[in-house]
Amino acid sequence: MKKSNWLVSLIALSSLALAACGGNDNANQTEEQPSNALEQIQEEGTMTVGIMGTYAPYNFMDKNKEYVGFDVDIAKELAERLDVEAEFVAQDFSGLIPGLQKDKFDILVSQVTITEDRQKQIDFTEPYITNEVKVIVTESNNDIQSVEDFKGRTIGAVMGTNDEAFLRNVLMPEVGKFKLNTYDDVITTLKDLDAGRIDATINNVYALKPIVEENGYKVKAVGEPVKSDQAAVAVKKGNTELVEALNAALNEMKQDGTYEEIFVKWFDEAPPTE
Repeated sequence: MKKSNWLVSLIALSSLALAACGGNDNANQTEEQPSNALEQIQEEGTMTVGIMGTYAPYNFMDKNKEYVGFDVDIAKELAERLDVEAEFVAQDFSGLIPGLQKDKFDILVSQVTITEDRQKQIDFTEPYITNEVKVIVTESNNDIQSVEDFKGRTIGAVMGTNDEAFLRNVLMPEVGKFKLNTYDDVITTLKDLDAGRIDATINNVYALKPIVEENGYKVKAVGEPVKSDQAAVAVKKGNTELVEALNAALNEMKQDGTYEEIFVKWFDEAPPTE
């Protein structure tokens, strides 16, 4: 009887030991986690793209309540080449970079201009478009022909954009003080210009045409280009693998003609030679 009890106890102890060993093996067999943002995006199968959503012909909502535009087509093509789907989330421009930093978006494809200040906050791909920026006034205004005529006037710009920073930090010290009104989007800026609430704004010529045609604003571009801006895909600081993958995709698009097709579709002209 004693011998039998001893054997049962030995078997029980052996079972507990094996169970413990098995439990440790299961604990050690954890799923491998994505090591960077690119792997995370590809594992999830979607890439969240931040856009303004009100900036034709770059990114805007059509009559079917779908986002379309040059930026949207670029983002969709990039997503396809990373083997994921693009998911668009609209945000006022001033909230795009903070949203990117807080992981609300994976990337921004919304005419985010490359500047030294922004390069300290976020990473950029190579540029995917260069925009010439001109002075915009009402058709009846012949007094303002260049930025040199801004002194003492009321000028409008979209809040948080490179244009606002340029007007405030570069132009005002050069030409003299003027009042700067800021807006959430380009359409509202041009609406106030058309109504005479501001004297002028600056914007790129590609953006001007569709907005004027859509809304019937009586405005025009005057003078030589104020500056040329290069826009790129913006990525959270440190996401090197994602930037490299996006650069490779952009280069492929330019080499195989896809980029030119998208450019001609939205601007009715071939992209300028690099």
